[in-house]
Amino acid sequence: MRFTQEQEELRSAVRSLLSQHQSASAWAPLTAQIGAAGLAVPEEYGGAGGGARDIHVLMEELGRTLSPLPCLGSAVLTVGALLASGDKEACGRLLPGLAEGTSVGTLAWAEQGSWDHEAIRAEAVPGPGGRHLITGTKEYVLDWPGVDVLLVPARTAHGVSLFEVAPDTAGVRREQVVTMDGTRAQARWVLEAAEGRLLGADGDGGRYVDHVRDLACTALAAEQVGAAERCLELTVEYAKDRVQFGRPIGSFQAVKHRLADAYVLVESARSAALGAAFAADEDPGALPRAAAVAKSVCSEAFSAVAGEMIQLHGGIGITWEHDAHRYFKRAHGSGELFGPPARHRARLAAGLGLTTH
Repeated sequence: MRFTQEQEELRSAVRSLLSQHQSASAWAPLTAQIGAAGLAVPEEYGGAGGGARDIHVLMEELGRTLSPLPCLGSAVLTVGALLASGDKEACGRLLPGLAEGTSVGTLAWAEQGSWDHEAIRAEAVPGPGGRHLITGTKEYVLDWPGVDVLLVPARTAHGVSLFEVAPDTAGVRREQVVTMDGTRAQARWVLEAAEGRLLGADGDGGRYVDHVRDLACTALAAEQVGAAERCLELTVEYAKDRVQFGRPIGSFQAVKHRLADAYVLVESARSAALGAAFAADEDPGALPRAAAVAKSVCSEAFSAVAGEMIQLHGGIGITWEHDAHRYFKRAHGSGELFGPPARHRARLAAGLGLTTH
């Protein structure tokens, strides 16, 4: 599995830009100069017309820097949900702004600690003017200041459906939440008879959500690979420089073995993440399985490598001044996002007709 020359150039451009700009300040140049927000948006809506492999390249680079930018929530979740809905009017109205980065979207999705559409309990009842009135609470919503596009799955008489809700409309309240991972903002959205516009077919929202979950797991797996790779690079650099008993600690056989094990974890995770990205682009029927594998493998690999980073850095690895704790927190936060590894292994087992305990 190889990347094209254009994708490698995209990687270089993103890495260079992120090295010049810090945190949120990178959003404007990343969208204006590289078109990162519109990588997965079809050309007819002002995007680059790329696929999951382009998103993979972007997310790997964002993962290396623990970027707080809203690419996952806006360029993956929101764009993916709009395209899955097949709602031409909404796509034509919303995707150009999302592709340019002049608007930012989010998908308010999870309930009861679950990202499965079966767990959705928010209700949508018919309202005035052909709209619906939505009531429910959404947790773990990826957040960004000034969200312009809010998509909300809720249940109608026909099943789970997808709705567009104006973030500033009556009956909508966003509550900031404190997260362990301070580099990825989240919010709770509470809706009380908030007006929403149906996107796509009534009752098809469960299918849209399942597809977006697979795209999200695929993109997040790439981010986890990039972050894990950076953890390993920093740890190898430290092992070469840190002297103990008159020699670099990287020369000790036990340390070499631990670094080698971490390298195997990173490369195994990379293979799983790439497998999901290639499936999304070339074999959509294989995506649910490949995405579940990638989310499980990459979550556990990142957590293990981030843990080794702290251990092999010794005392400095547990200080606030060092970045090790930031990677460790991102590892555990992203491991739970869109469902923990055990949940995705259960999905795999169910698909194979197996049982889990």
